[in-house]
Order: sequence, then structure tokens, then C-alpha cells
Amino acid sequence: MAALKTGQFIGALDCGTTSVRFIVFDQHAEIIAQHQLEFPQYYPHPGWHEHDPVEIQQHADQCIEGAISELEKAGWSKDSVKAIGITNQRETTVSWSRKTGKPLCRAIVWTDSRTKNTVAHYEAKLQSTGIQVSPGVWKKGAEGIEALRSITGLPLSTYFSGIKLRWMIDNYPEVQKAHEADDLLFGTVESWVAYNLLGGVEKNIHIGEVTNASRTLLLNMSTLQWEDSLLEFFGFRKSILPKLVSTSEIYGDIAYGPLKGVPIGGLVGDQQAALIGNKCLKQGEAKCTYGTGAFLLFCTGGEIVKSDHGLLSTVAYQAGPDAKPVYALEGSIAVAGSAIKWLRDTMKIINSAGEINTLAAKESDSGGLYFVTAFSGLLAPYWDPGAAGTLIGISQYTNPSHIARATLEANAFQTRAVIESMKLDSGSDLKHLKVDGGMTNGDLAMEILADLGGFEVVRPEMRESTALGAALCAGAAIKAFGWDLSNPETLAQVNTKGTRVFTPAAETEERESKWKFWQKAVERSRGWDEGIDA
Repeated sequence: MAALKTGQFIGALDCGTTSVRFIVFDQHAEIIAQHQLEFPQYYPHPGWHEHDPVEIQQHADQCIEGAISELEKAGWSKDSVKAIGITNQRETTVSWSRKTGKPLCRAIVWTDSRTKNTVAHYEAKLQSTGIQVSPGVWKKGAEGIEALRSITGLPLSTYFSGIKLRWMIDNYPEVQKAHEADDLLFGTVESWVAYNLLGGVEKNIHIGEVTNASRTLLLNMSTLQWEDSLLEFFGFRKSILPKLVSTSEIYGDIAYGPLKGVPIGGLVGDQQAALIGNKCLKQGEAKCTYGTGAFLLFCTGGEIVKSDHGLLSTVAYQAGPDAKPVYALEGSIAVAGSAIKWLRDTMKIINSAGEINTLAAKESDSGGLYFVTAFSGLLAPYWDPGAAGTLIGISQYTNPSHIARATLEANAFQTRAVIESMKLDSGSDLKHLKVDGGMTNGDLAMEILADLGGFEVVRPEMRESTALGAALCAGAAIKAFGWDLSNPETLAQVNTKGTRVFTPAAETEERESKWKFWQKAVERSRGWDEGIDA
């Protein structure tokens, strides 16, 4: 057998909501090898969504092994992988034991809405007691809500990991015991996966990266430090929190497996990773990733732009431990690809996700049907956990093609709702939107997005932007290929092949008429199920 060649590649471990993949990239973002596996989803009660953290780790290990095996089959030595980055589904919350290194319960997934009553409880606490913003100074009521927003960039919502962690401590005796005995470690998925890859309980490297930390309701966005007043507000010990690290630096070497000894050089939440992968590193550039949900990030540069229109301020990335953070406005849409999955798996209208475009193309419009896909309430810009999924405008004329088309249109309308808010907050218009994720494979879905949104949609040929973002962070940490996140020009040669632009073809009048009906449909769906302070 011929000797294996040694190249210079960067690996990316992408731990998503339904699957894990490991991709090996070259300096131009060509994929050299990859391996992907789906992992089990658990829905024990209505509104609950769980993962087994051990299964996530096992799938991550298997994906690394599978991709390295493919790399060697292609004639490259595993020594060609010089560093890896990790990107992850954000807000999903993991609790494990400091002593054993094992999870204390299943992870609560970002889409999970069981914590409505926990949110209601802390909303009431914010009104009555408030938050201590400096020694002896408390802000409550409207001032308390504003104080929370100005510290974290976030509202109180079932979405964020601090609320999920509080629910775990309140409802799982083993988590509560561990918290009281100072045996609890809390982390989001990147924290858990890095902990294991870097040696687990023996090394005990408990780190959390700033873009993920900015989604916990516990981080001060300006200082990039854990905020003591919020730990006090939610009742958490500081010792359970990971040590904060930047998006691109060397955190340590992999402790086992085919990549033993290879440094981990990038950790980043998946939506921020896609922003980096789409090279939207400068103020005013925006991308939307259409996966299980859809996430639109608009880079605001070195300043935190406060949203008055239902968006979140979030950390976009920190290019190294000494670098200043870059911020973004974000609009999170809970349901995108998962609505297509629902049509496939539950309603059995289609046999595969790709079929939705073929089915939707059989009709030239949705026949007056509007689908508000509020399966677990509505996120940005509405923030209504009590909203219910609504199919409205149904008549005897309605057929499966109309439903398929209304599903694709729902995606476009939700995107537009977020973009309208971004324009108002940032004062700048959006010329084009860079897109990636599974849903963008359908040309019809992209045409509908451009038509109903009224902007250009830019789709690259290689759409693994999330994994690419993690690879760029890791490559920059080891100074590979001259990549430097603080200097976007150094990434000019990355992922430039085969980009396609979709331009709006619909008349303005038609677009605006449909937009009005969509807003009416959203109003009908709102406030169906209210949470209570139990």
C-alpha cells in the first residue's frame, strides 16, 4: 500500500440538534472527508425535548473516527489534521458530576418549553424583589426588566440555559443534591464535549465559550464575565460555572482516539459559527441559517446594539483571549426545518424533506393558507411562549400542495419579521442575506424567501457554514493559512466557489398584501396558553 500523504487540514466537530458531524476542510473550505450520524431525540411529555449527553459524546467520537477513516482511504495521513474546532446547538443545558464526570440527568434541549412556570416565577420576582445591580441598589418592575436586558442582552424566556438549569435543580433531586454538595458542573454542549475530549474527570477541564455563555442569562455582555447579581437572582453557586474562554484559542489537546494530541482551537455556538463561516465579520453583514430552527444574525461590530423591536443582543465572537468582542443582533425562529420534518414524520404528506419543494411547486400560491409554525410558542420578534401553531385560511379548496407551500412561506415571513426589526434597530437596510443550512437546498424555498422578503438571497455552493466557522476559529488559533478573524481579508480565498443569488420577482403590492395577512395570522395564534407562577 502506498504511503499516506500529509497535508494541512482543519477539522470541525458540529454537534447539532439532531445529528453530529465531523468535517475535514482544506484552506479553501473544500471538504476532504466527513462523517455524520443522527442521535436519538426524547420527548417524554408535551413541550419537553431531551438529549442524552453520553449519546452526544459517543456520536461525536464515532464521527471523528469515521471521518478520519475516510481521510485515510482518500490517501491522507491523520497527522494532516492540525487542529479542530467544535460548534454546538446553543442553550441546550447539561448537568454533570464533578466527582464522576457523568451526567446527572438528560440534557434539556433549547426548543424545550417545560420551563414556562419557572419563567413566570422569575418574572414575578423581577417585579417584586428585582435584581441587585450594585451593592444595596435594587432595580425592580420595568426597571428590573430593563436591567436584565442591559446586562445580558436577553429577556426572560424558556429559551435560555440558566432557566433550564434552575428547573433541573428544582425538579431533579440528584441535581439539587449535587448543587448543595458542590458537586455540580453546568455547561452547554461545547462545554460538555470539550470536557470529555480534553480528558474528562481525570483532567477536569471545565470551560465555557463566550458566545454560548451569552445565551445563559448569566453573562455580563459588556465585561464578558459571569454576573454575580444574576447568580444571586437565580440562586446558583458560582463554582458550578465553567471558566470562560474566547472563541479562538488553544484550550488543550485531545486525550484519546485517532486525533489524540491534536489541539482544540475553536469553540463557538452554531449560529455564531455560521456567521463566521459566511464571513459576515464586519458591521452590517447578515446571515440566516435554516436548520431545525432559523437564526438570523446581523453583525454590529464592536458595539452592543440594544434592540427595541424584539431581537437579542449577543456576542458574535471573540477572536482570542485578548481580543475585543464583536457583537450581533439576533432573531431566533424556533421552527424552520422542523416544520418540514413534521409534514414528513407526523402528517406523512411527504416522504423526504426534499420533496416539499416538488409538492409546493404544484401550486403557484398557497391558496390563501397561512401557517404560523408556533409549535413551542414564538421566539423573535414576538416572544410569546403561549402562542399556538395555527393553520388559517383553510377551505375545501385547500390541498397538500397548498400546505407545503404555506410551510415554505411561513419560513420567509418569519425571516422578514426579524429583518424588519433589524432595520429599525440598526438604522440600516439589508441589501442581501447570506444563507445556509438544510432548507436552503431547495431552489423554490429560496425563491419564495427572496420574493416575500424583498431582498437578494445569496447561497454558497458549500453550505456547511456552521462547521466551516468552527474550522476558521481553530485554524486562526494555530495561525494556519494566515487566517485571522480580526482581519477578514485573510479569509478572501475561503469558500468562493459556485455562489448563487436569488433576486425578488414578486410585485411589491402582492408582497405587502401577503405580509399583512401573515401579521393577522400571527395575531390569531398568540396567547393561547399562558404560563403560571407555580
